[in-house]
Amino acid sequence: MKLQQLRYIWEVAHHELNVSATAQSLYTSQPGISKQIRLLEDELGVEVFSRSGKHLTRITPAGEAILQTAGEILRKVESIKQVAQEYSNEKKGSLSIATTHTQARYALPPVISKFIKLYPDVSLHMNQGTPMQIAEMAADGSVDFAIATEAMELFSDLIMLPCYKWNRCILVPKGHALCQVSRLSIEDIARHSLVTYTFGFTGRSKLDEAFMEHGLAPKVVFTASDADVIKTYVRLGLGIGIVAKMAYDPQEDSDLVALDVSHLFAPSVTKIGFRRGTFLRGFMFDFLETFAPHLKKQLVKEAFNRHSRIELDELFADVELPEY
Repeated sequence: MKLQQLRYIWEVAHHELNVSATAQSLYTSQPGISKQIRLLEDELGVEVFSRSGKHLTRITPAGEAILQTAGEILRKVESIKQVAQEYSNEKKGSLSIATTHTQARYALPPVISKFIKLYPDVSLHMNQGTPMQIAEMAADGSVDFAIATEAMELFSDLIMLPCYKWNRCILVPKGHALCQVSRLSIEDIARHSLVTYTFGFTGRSKLDEAFMEHGLAPKVVFTASDADVIKTYVRLGLGIGIVAKMAYDPQEDSDLVALDVSHLFAPSVTKIGFRRGTFLRGFMFDFLETFAPHLKKQLVKEAFNRHSRIELDELFADVELPEY
């Protein structure tokens, strides 16, 4: 059994069983990958993939178990490389982040800019997706850090660190009737058609909870994962928008009015997560602190030693999170 063979089956599984696409991503030949997979299966005495002719059709039950262990081995190998790189050149390497559009567009630019100045030889890779996709990427080791508000608590392998609190605002065109209301109520909002985030994105669950608590059903007529898209349809008159307050720019969005509704909705907490057992290099600790200043190296190290969500919550119970 060769490490290369384990990498091949792992990559094929994560390229939708497309051997040709896997070969392109690894800069090798399709026949070479197919041959090595067959050799591994012959050695193990089981098939990792089911086939129809020359095409792989699905991962077998045995293959699922083998791939899980293969992933753990490959992550350990990557950790060994990270350790070596930390001691050979502590300011050179790569950092991969998975996050949502809102974080990438509004929260991360100043953080990325500062980090690049500190570490010009660290290559940054940013992946965008749904909160579930983001958490999965961190859980399977595809990225170093996942930054999101929703879904990450579903993955027990992730250490999740709270970064900051944020709330929402209502966006309406200038002259809208709601601009005349001094303090909005949930009933005021429920009377209007809503344009907001797709469920599972950017704290949407807190919004739905607020309506449910008042026995109201929001009239959501349009959803999107991108705040800029939501603004576009507010401008078209489709409804009033509910977005993260950070997504409103007084200059770029001067034709819209942002109305405060922080008294109506519980604040959401954005978290950064990484797989338990990850070797964090020096520049990774610095990225964490740049993004969330309270995440000092010692605090992050203490988080590694907490073995449950309850213990992690206790660790951060007395930490005052900044508000975005």
